[in-house]
Parts: sequence; C-alpha cells; structure tokens
Amino acid sequence: MLNEEKKSQVFTFGCRLNFSESEIIKDHLKSNNLEDIVVFNTCSVTSEAERKAKQAIRKIKKLKPECKIVVTGCAAQINPKNWFSMPEVNHVIGNDEKIKQKFWVGLSKRSEDKIVVSDIMLLKKTSFHPNNNFIDQTRNFIEIQNGCDHRCTFCIIPFGRGNSRSFPIEIIIKKIQQALTHNTQEIVLTGVDLTSWGKDFKERKSLGFLLKTIFLSFPDLPRLRISSIDPAEIDHEFMDVLANEERLMPHFHLSVQHGDDLILKRMKRRHLYRDVINFVNEAKRRRPNIVFGADFISGFPTENEKSHKNTINLIKEADIKFAHIFPFSPREGTPAYKMKMLPQEIINYRAKELRDIMKTKTEDFLKSILGTTQKVLVEKNNSGYTPQFAKVKFDRDFKSGEIIQTDIVKANSTFVEGKVK
Repeated sequence: MLNEEKKSQVFTFGCRLNFSESEIIKDHLKSNNLEDIVVFNTCSVTSEAERKAKQAIRKIKKLKPECKIVVTGCAAQINPKNWFSMPEVNHVIGNDEKIKQKFWVGLSKRSEDKIVVSDIMLLKKTSFHPNNNFIDQTRNFIEIQNGCDHRCTFCIIPFGRGNSRSFPIEIIIKKIQQALTHNTQEIVLTGVDLTSWGKDFKERKSLGFLLKTIFLSFPDLPRLRISSIDPAEIDHEFMDVLANEERLMPHFHLSVQHGDDLILKRMKRRHLYRDVINFVNEAKRRRPNIVFGADFISGFPTENEKSHKNTINLIKEADIKFAHIFPFSPREGTPAYKMKMLPQEIINYRAKELRDIMKTKTEDFLKSILGTTQKVLVEKNNSGYTPQFAKVKFDRDFKSGEIIQTDIVKANSTFVEGKVK
C-alpha cells in the first residue's frame, strides 16, 4: 500500500472530458505503483484557467518538495515550453500521451526531465484505454468522441484536442457496460463536439443513431444525458429519440455563444439566431418539459449595444434557464486574438448584465417546480438532480444511487429542497 505522504495525486481543470481522462491517468498511476507523482490536467479555454493551474503547481511543490510534477491537458499540448519553463515541473506530456500506458511505465525511476508532446493534428483515431479505476458513483461520464473540425475564431481547443475522432459503437458499449457494474444510474455522454460523432466513419452515423443503439443495448439503463450539444443542425434521429425515449433526460446544454448574427459570423459559428430558436422549438415540440442551458461570450470584439441586446433577446425567446457566461478572453493563436478588444469595463459590465438576467431566469425556473413531485437521482451530501437538472437538497440521508419520488417544498436561488413522504 502506498505511503499516504507519498501518494500520487491528479488535479483537474476545465471540462468534463478532462475529468473523465483524469480517471484513466489515476488508473495508470495505480497500476504502475507510482508514488510521489502529482499530475496537473490543464485547461486552455481562458487565461484564468491557466493562471489557476500554475498557482496550484507552485503551492503543491511547496507542500511536497520531493514530488515529481507532470503537466498535461490542453494548455500543455498547445504550449509545452511555457509549462516546462516552470522550475517546479519535471515532465510535460500531450493529450494523446496522457492516456497511454507507455509514458507512465517506470516514471518514478526516470531522472531526466522532458517534454513528450506529439502533433495532435496527425491523429486520425481515438486512443482507448479501459479504465480499471472506476469508483462506485451514480453518474458516469462516457467519452464518445474527441477533437473538433471547426475553427471558431475565439477558440483554441482544436489545437489542444486535434480534429474530430469518434469512438466506435462497440467501444462505447463496453464503457457503458463497465460503468453499469459500478452502481451507475446515469450515463453522461461527453466529448468536444458531440454532434460530430460518427461523421468520420466510412459509413457516416449520427448522434441519434448512437442514442438508439445505447437504449436498445441497455434496456435497464435508468437515465442518460447529453453533456453539451451544438444547435447548428437538427439530427432527426436525435429528435425521434427525444420524443420517444423518456430515459433521455429533458435537459440540453447548448453551445450558443452569442445572439447576434453578425457576431456569430465573426465568431465563425455554424448557426444563426434563427437556428437556435428552430432547434429549441423543435425540441419543445418533441418533449414539452425540456429545459435548456447555454454558453455565452460577452464583449466579443466589435460587439455593440445592439448586438449585446440580441443576446439578451435570444436568452428570453429561447427561454434559457441555466447559463455559463464568459467575458471575452483573447487566446493567442486564434483569429480573435488579433481583433481590437473592447474596453475591459464594457466586457465586464455586459457579462454582469447577462449573469443578472440568468440569475432571475434560474430562480424563476426553480420556483416553477415548487409543489411538483420529481424523480430525483440521489448522489452525495444529501443532494441529487431532477431530470431537468435542478439541484435538490434533502433534510435527511438517502442511499446514493436511489431514484426517489420527491416533493419539491422550497426554492432557493440555486437549488430546491425536497421532501420524501
């Protein structure tokens, strides 16, 4: 058994895909009996995410001066020399290398520090490693694809993840089967661009086709969620599943980014305002109780008051209930980095205005389910989630993994309180 002081650790920043891959890294650390290794799985979406990771690296090195520090993730993939220049860092490895056994073998015995980062743009297939580090948990994130073929002008992620690569159906089925043997009640499909799944196969498939296959393969799977979806195109098979399969949870998080058509074009997004509304309306027609979350960027270069108001109009017309609001953050290496930035105070003011609107939208939604009875999947800390992803807190203990009928008796700004008869 590893000495607790020498126990290896993994710190994760960023998206759900990173968290899923960190479980694989933990498996490599465990299977190779690696001690005193601290891995930082980084994110490059914003400069703030990178700043926090560097701060955490310095802090850990002070607490554990004898440890070896390995930096990986998108920020490391994009600019490995930047991380290797930190005196605390011993190794920098790429996004492909981090999930392969080869790098981790004998790591503790290596004396040389080095960078191991391959050209991720050359990858044509996904790397699969069966995760033997599954812990019993009610919700499991299953990666179905990686990378992105699109080049939004603000986004650095394709250079950290490469082009879109889909996992074959048989691999996804194996992953889900493994999760279901570990108390999983809800599967969350995750990736960089989920709607691109299957487009790189010789016989092109759709995300809707994958969902149908999963539900047919696992008739006892209680719940399935989609982590994030692009509203650029309506997948009719997907909509068919939404209408006919109640186990697909009625909550979608949309990658929208803005509500103004001109800004969307300058962002090089594939959708316009009307496409978001068409997607939302069609989904509501198929599943009337569906709820939407979304991502928005405030203060993109050339955004004026009118285009900012169009984002507000979209939030209201699409009836967005939850949102992540990001003040524009220029990322070196993207076209938007060269665009003239708005004054920071304007960016911050508009971000605050969107957050204030969304705070009210979220509170109104939570109040709207007062007095209803919801099927809540119990997780940890006496809490869980409704099918529409409203967080519920209980006043007493329930077994993790139970799905229980819960009366919603009180609403707060970010969660509701549930009571079980």
